[in-house]
Amino acid sequence: MKRREFLKSATTAGAGLLILRNGILRGADAPSNKLNIALIGAWGRASQHYDSISSENIVALCDVDEKHLALAAERFPGAKHYIDWRKCLEHKGIDAVVCCTPDHHHAFVSNWALNRGLHVYCEKPLGNCVEEARVVRANYLKNKSKLATQVGTQRHAHENFARVRELVKDGAIGELQAAYAWGNRQIRRPGYLPAEGEPPATLHYDLWIGPSPMHPYNPGYFGAKPGANCLNWNMFWDFGTGQVGDMGSHTLDLAWNALDAELPTSAAGEGEKFNPEVSPVELHTTFEIPANDWRKAIQLHWYQGGMMPSSPNKYVDLNKIDHGAMFKGSKGFIVCDFTSRLVIPFGKEADMTYYKPRPKDQLGAPIDHFQKQWINACKTDLKTSCDMDYSGKLIETMHLGLVAYRVGKKISYDGAAGRVTDCPEADALLKKKYRDGWTLNG
Repeated sequence: MKRREFLKSATTAGAGLLILRNGILRGADAPSNKLNIALIGAWGRASQHYDSISSENIVALCDVDEKHLALAAERFPGAKHYIDWRKCLEHKGIDAVVCCTPDHHHAFVSNWALNRGLHVYCEKPLGNCVEEARVVRANYLKNKSKLATQVGTQRHAHENFARVRELVKDGAIGELQAAYAWGNRQIRRPGYLPAEGEPPATLHYDLWIGPSPMHPYNPGYFGAKPGANCLNWNMFWDFGTGQVGDMGSHTLDLAWNALDAELPTSAAGEGEKFNPEVSPVELHTTFEIPANDWRKAIQLHWYQGGMMPSSPNKYVDLNKIDHGAMFKGSKGFIVCDFTSRLVIPFGKEADMTYYKPRPKDQLGAPIDHFQKQWINACKTDLKTSCDMDYSGKLIETMHLGLVAYRVGKKISYDGAAGRVTDCPEADALLKKKYRDGWTLNG
């Protein structure tokens, strides 16, 4: 049995194999304890992964800028270098991929890797449109019995995510009636940048553009420091979706995690005047989320760019919470951010005698380390907190809100079929067109 195949079948304990609690494989017939990982996008956000993946074998580095490859090679000197991720995925012996490319490559890299039997950690957002999110999710679901995936909403590891979910499900605010999330980052761009100069000799600009329509080079797309470079290009429709794909992926997760949400049956959106070149700063989208076995159908709201829900009372200033969420119930509100929460009861039962907190030993266990959770999952049970099913539905919902905003009307959505049922114009916006030579599901 090949090493990769052995790793993928590690959930079945055979003769001579013991799967320990820490995810390490031991035994007479055990393969190497280390994954062979390809890091695709080796700079910027990728630098935040160096420590967590350094315990494994980093066998390949890929980046469209040779200067960034050289910097990554200082940390991983034994890895082979690639400038085209499609070539990188042909590297023999890879077990897993960490994708830290610009947003418009995420779905492509993820699909290609899944189709080649590779575990995938992909930075958020999982896709740049509804169709991209759906295709990746479908490929993951076909392979979930043998592959581990994680989408980079690492704030999910904060203990507060579990505590908020427990408060909502256990009835701390009574019957859930609505949920809200918001992000107040405001970065404005007038439109695509004009041609300016030539790409540096180290930058393979055509590969950076990749599947998107060609735009002339401008250094303004690349001027930020590592980890924040996305803020230079992600506002543009062909490269990202601005706040929706960036902090929206993190913050809506606060609500999504607590709702056990499925895809919405409708979406509506309002905000600033539509700009065909850049995504909106000011935006409010509303989704009808179907009922499940513990709550009725509810509305889920996303706000950004200064648009905000109403505060539950005059003593709580939501504007001081840059990225937060709120839940409205029949007996009160929960207001939270990534690390804190506030329960605000109201009415005759404001003493909350109706609510019995969970015993400490019944609280959800914290996620020790988000990236390492995925590494351990690759070697053991394949289970992660934000796999491409969970995260795929979240970002599909967010993209559907952008579609509703663009057409300026409420739209009805068939989540099973992945189509808008009452607006052909909106249905056409669920997918993107790509440059010749680039295949989404290759």
